[in-house]
Amino acid sequence: MSPHTLMTIGQQFERRSWAEPWKIKMVEPLNIISREDREKALINAGFNTFLLRSEDVYIDLLTDSGTGAMSDRQWAGMMLGDEAYAGSRNFYHLEAAVQDFYGYSYVVPTHQGRGAEHLISQAAIKPGQFVPGNMYFTTTRLHQELAGGIFVDVIIDEAHDPQILHPFKGNIDLEKLESLIKREGAEKIAYVSVAGTVNMAGGQPVSMANIKALREMTDKNGIKLYLDATRMVENAFFIQERESGYADKPIAEILKEFCSFTDGAWMSAKKDNLVNIGGWLAVNDRELFEELRNLVVVYEGLHTYGGLAGRDMEAMAIGIAESVHDEHIFSRIGQVRYLGELLTTWGIPIVHPVGGHAIFLDAKAFYPHLKQIEFPAQTLAAELYLDSGIRSMERGIASAGRNAETGDHNYPKLELTRLTIPRRVYTQAHMDVVAESVRAAFENRGKTRGLKMVYEPKYLRFFQARFERI
Repeated sequence: MSPHTLMTIGQQFERRSWAEPWKIKMVEPLNIISREDREKALINAGFNTFLLRSEDVYIDLLTDSGTGAMSDRQWAGMMLGDEAYAGSRNFYHLEAAVQDFYGYSYVVPTHQGRGAEHLISQAAIKPGQFVPGNMYFTTTRLHQELAGGIFVDVIIDEAHDPQILHPFKGNIDLEKLESLIKREGAEKIAYVSVAGTVNMAGGQPVSMANIKALREMTDKNGIKLYLDATRMVENAFFIQERESGYADKPIAEILKEFCSFTDGAWMSAKKDNLVNIGGWLAVNDRELFEELRNLVVVYEGLHTYGGLAGRDMEAMAIGIAESVHDEHIFSRIGQVRYLGELLTTWGIPIVHPVGGHAIFLDAKAFYPHLKQIEFPAQTLAAELYLDSGIRSMERGIASAGRNAETGDHNYPKLELTRLTIPRRVYTQAHMDVVAESVRAAFENRGKTRGLKMVYEPKYLRFFQARFERI
């Protein structure tokens, strides 16, 4: 079945059943504890799903980062790990895979995407420079700010409205960017930071037309353009589906064309590249590459392993090739859409259009009686766990942190609870269970009380903050 038989924005289709392009060879038993035990576990975790023990979770939708299932070929590749400290053959396999499928010249491995974000921020940002991007991501923005950068959101306005059916809500608003360049000067722009599928907006994609126009603008002003390629394979699917001229092009070709308009990319390989740990940073500038592979020795490990075992790099190289199979990405996004269609049918407020990696519940619409300072998205994540043992995560005021100047909370327009689907892990039956749990929480929404924060870490507070019922 072609991916284009899926529902596109504003259209309906006659449903035909489809199945995952793999079969199960090994199973991992799931544990289901009682509601009474879930309540104890939630209180002990300070109503923060990040602090729950995995053994107390039934269906784990906290993140798609490193939680996917590897293929038999990847596991076989793990047995071919060359654990030499320097010059591992697995590094060269990884380097070749990145060059072949993403098109960049020089590759630096890192232990995960966060390490790559840190390296590019340290090498490419001078204190006081601005870093415009299509909505912030938590760890990306923090690394940019720790390097002295000032993040500026230049995403299109439609991205902040969960109900608008725009096909590419991840697009950069070129007028906003041009205004920033004129106001501050091109020399004050470190680089433009563009993410393929914008996580905080609900997994919304960037169009090929937008990245082409962005490339023209940055070239005109002598500004570098770097890509967060973490979920670019999913972004390529949306281009194939929604953008004129790409319906008959394979995912691999679309991915490489998109990357060709950027100067480099960082990658959390724990997502698209189908591994449980790992990342990479790739650039086309030889001089910058030399600085990056010098820095990686300081923070991660030698430039041919970057904090990874040889076996991890081999699994990553194989995962890169598997990730661009059209059948794989059709199945991956199809499962997310299946869940989204169930919830939409039941009138449950979610972000539209459905993105590639998760369903984002609109917690503001879910709990209109809760003020944003009562952490409605965190509250919804807690309620879902109490109902069925499903673990989700908050993407709202807790994730947004505090304003550095005023000390007050940042109040994002979007207050979302994310149901993140791991790759090749759960079945459609699991999606049914999730949907029914969300419906149960929705039916009980009027009785739900919010939360107050009682412990707040200095950095990335949503990971370790603790809450209590109001």
